[in-house]
Amino acid sequence: MIRFLLRRLAISVLVALSVSIVAFALLRMSGDLAQELAGERATAEQVEAVRVANGLDRPLPVQYLDWAQRALRGDLGVSLFSGEPAASLIAARLPVTATLALTSMALALALAVPLGVIAATRPNSWIDRVSLMLAVFGQAIPNFWFGLILMLVFGVYLRWTPISGSDTLAHFVLPSVTLGLSAMPAIMRMTRSGMIDALDADYVRTARAKGLLMPAVLVRHALRNAVLPVVSITAVQLGALLGGSVVVESVFALNGIGQLAYQSIQRLDFPVVQAIVLMVSFIYIVLTFLSDIANARLDPRIRLA
Repeated sequence: MIRFLLRRLAISVLVALSVSIVAFALLRMSGDLAQELAGERATAEQVEAVRVANGLDRPLPVQYLDWAQRALRGDLGVSLFSGEPAASLIAARLPVTATLALTSMALALALAVPLGVIAATRPNSWIDRVSLMLAVFGQAIPNFWFGLILMLVFGVYLRWTPISGSDTLAHFVLPSVTLGLSAMPAIMRMTRSGMIDALDADYVRTARAKGLLMPAVLVRHALRNAVLPVVSITAVQLGALLGGSVVVESVFALNGIGQLAYQSIQRLDFPVVQAIVLMVSFIYIVLTFLSDIANARLDPRIRLA
C-alpha cells in the first residue's frame, strides 16, 4: 500500500508541476504584463519601470521559479482591477462554490446510483429505458435553460424557493438541481455498466447459490465491486462542478468562483484568472489522488497493479 501511495503521489506531483507551468505560460502569452500593469496611457519609460519593478525583465525560467515559490507560500498575485490579493478573492468566494458543488454531487449520487443499480438488475425493461432517457436528457439539456425553467416554475409561479443569492441553504436548491442533473448521467451509466458486469461474475452466482437474499447480494457483493469506476468518475465530476459552475452561478446570481472567473476575464484581470485556473487544477489533482486511495482500499488488486 505504501508503494502504491508513493507512486500515485509522484504522479500527482508531476501533474501539478505541469499544470503550474501551463498556468504560468498562459499569463505570459496573454500579452505584455508590464503594459497591463502600467495602464493604457503609460509612457514607454513608465512601462519599462513597471517591468523592472515586477521582475518581468528577467528570463522566464527565473520568473517561473520566483512565481512558484510565492505560490507555494499562498501568494498567487494581486488583482489588476481591485489591488487585492488573488488568494483572498478566491477564499472569499470558495465557500459558495464548494457548497453548490457538494450539494449538487450529493443529489446526483442519490439519484444516479439507485437508478443505475435498478436498471442493471432489469436490463431492457421499462425502468432501464426510463433511466437511460433521463441520463440522455440530463446530458443534452443546457444548464442555463434548465435553470431558468426551474427558476420560473418553482421560484416565480409556485414561490417555493428563492431564485437568487446565497444567504441560506434554500438558495442552493435550484442551482444544485440544475448542476446535479448534468453530473448524474455519467455516474448512472457507470453504475449500470459496472453492476451488469458484477452480476454476471462467478462470486455473485455463488452468493446467490448459498441462499443470500438479493438485496444482500447487490449491496455486499455486486455494488462493492461495481462502485470502483463510480468513485473515479465522481471525483472527476466533482472537480468539474467546482470549476465549471460559471453559467449556473450567473443564472442564479451566486457570488462564487465561477462568477469571479467570468468577471476577471471580462476585466482582463489576468493574475486572478491564473490563480483560479491553478486552484481548480490542484483540486482536480487532489480529488483524483483521493479517489485512487479509495479504490485501492476497496479493491486490494489495485495496490498490486
